[in-house]
Amino acid sequence: MNLKSLDYLNIKKSYLKFLKIKESKGKPIIDKIGKLNKFYLPLSQWIYFTYKKDSKTKIIGLSGGQGSGKSTITGILKFILKKKYGLDLCVFSIDDFYKTKVERNRMSKKIHPLFLTRGVPGTHDVKLINKTFKNLKKKVFKPVLIPKFDKLTDDRFKKSKWTKVIKPPHVIIFEGWCVGARHQRINMLKKSLNLIEKKYDPDLKWRKKVNNHLKGHYKKLFKKIDRLVYLKAPSFNHIFHWRLLQEQKLKLTSKNKETMSKSKVREFIMFYERITKQMMKDFSKISDLTIFLDKSHRSKKMKFF
Repeated sequence: MNLKSLDYLNIKKSYLKFLKIKESKGKPIIDKIGKLNKFYLPLSQWIYFTYKKDSKTKIIGLSGGQGSGKSTITGILKFILKKKYGLDLCVFSIDDFYKTKVERNRMSKKIHPLFLTRGVPGTHDVKLINKTFKNLKKKVFKPVLIPKFDKLTDDRFKKSKWTKVIKPPHVIIFEGWCVGARHQRINMLKKSLNLIEKKYDPDLKWRKKVNNHLKGHYKKLFKKIDRLVYLKAPSFNHIFHWRLLQEQKLKLTSKNKETMSKSKVREFIMFYERITKQMMKDFSKISDLTIFLDKSHRSKKMKFF
């Protein structure tokens, strides 16, 4: 057996083991080997070639609506890129950089009550994300702490529970629902998309502030991304169902801690609706590679831009 075959068998073994854990928390995953060969291996190779152009640390953005499978993809990419190409990955989500509950409470009083709810641009600590990127790419590397956010308590974990990166990564995967999003024209903000906007933001104050955040420091942040991968769902309604599935999985693993009901999930994703729908329209403009997902949550095809 040659080295190439041995690498493949090792990757396949780790991949199936990883998926088995995922299946124990949800529905059975179909066409596992097909996904590995047609999706995960080509995607890993594309990331490797991106890195090898100059062998400098690369930031790969991974974007897509809630529940689209970003964390599963990053988990698989991590061991494929290590086993096949010897690359060390640092993976983190924009969700882990949400501002603390105290900070968002302050924003809700000073700017708009809707900023109490995490999610939209303005509720992330962009300054800390920039600092993290800078520290991870330093030539003289020192251990870097990356925050972790506890969605059950809706607040940041204590620093003792943050992720410690002890060696310089070859590739940084920066994932999140709004990573790479663009701002909208002012006239596009006028029509309310849902009950949250209609009832709680009749004067557009919240929408305009979120939009300005995207136009300003989020745009500068996203420019630091070397390549962006976008996961495109068939519709926003599918994102609702996938987000609901996430909550059901959380309920199984959260040891009786309170999780969101179906109506609460529906209300929660209203905060994300405007930007998510715009990204679904903008996919060819914002991404270098778009992965089209089908109704069953499977990767249907990949398209480079």
